[in-house]
Amino acid sequence: MKTSSTIANLFNNSFPVLDDGFVRLVDVMGDDSSIVQAARVSYGEGTKKVSEDKALIRYLLRHRHTTPFEMCEIKLHVRVPMDCWRQWIRHRTANVNEYSTRYSIAIDAAQTTEPDKWRIQAQGNRQGSEGYLPTEVGRQLSQREAELHDSCRKVYTDRIDAGIAREQARKDLPLSTYTEAYWKIDLHNLLHFLALRMDSHAQNEIRQYANIIGNEIVSKWVPLTWAAFLDYRLNSISLSESEIGFIALLNSGKHGVLLESMQERGWIKKVDNSWKVTREADEFASKLMTLGLTPPWQ
Repeated sequence: MKTSSTIANLFNNSFPVLDDGFVRLVDVMGDDSSIVQAARVSYGEGTKKVSEDKALIRYLLRHRHTTPFEMCEIKLHVRVPMDCWRQWIRHRTANVNEYSTRYSIAIDAAQTTEPDKWRIQAQGNRQGSEGYLPTEVGRQLSQREAELHDSCRKVYTDRIDAGIAREQARKDLPLSTYTEAYWKIDLHNLLHFLALRMDSHAQNEIRQYANIIGNEIVSKWVPLTWAAFLDYRLNSISLSESEIGFIALLNSGKHGVLLESMQERGWIKKVDNSWKVTREADEFASKLMTLGLTPPWQ
């Protein structure tokens, strides 16, 4: 297919990520017009002016009519640490061909951590982090990290030199070792990937890759879809039936009724004259503050 000059320029770029990773555009099929074309097939002949392209794409995304977005596909070449790749590959809606250390020598590169970038385990989220260790402590960890990488690589190289099969020699390589893969995915599933991995709660490393893919590639490939995605998915919030009812009580000034209702549902509990809140209530509080409202228990 013909590509715009903007997309053509992307093929010449390799976007660096982390200390030795990258994302490179290999191929695309379709664009915003392909989504519109697919959607309008449903209307039949003589209905091409049902909506302007921008409005139609926004309608499709807003109402979760996903099939037209599957008409577009993208293929990327990525270089990524294995621990990050484990999260990435959980998105099973893509076609993948990964660099094989059964056939080839493992890539001689591992992700390193700067002394001021060692993250502390989050207290309220078992799979997250918050804040950083002091740099002087991190400096010691970075030094030990470098020693570990060197030792693991030497063990691996010694095995290869001794004639050990590559499929076995690789078994003690650290998860920080980089791998490479070709990753092809349709636009609908790509947007789902980006909604999860660009989220502030996603792990920092995979979020860096997702930000590059979204902001540097997808935004230029399908700009109308990207604008709608930012508006309706990435930068939006969703409200449950309970939350809608709580906001109605809050707006009507019925704070006491709201607090009673939230206690009945087990979202909050009074302990020693202060409120203990569940994670669900804490997430609701964040939504309220996004809307410019103050949670009555704070």
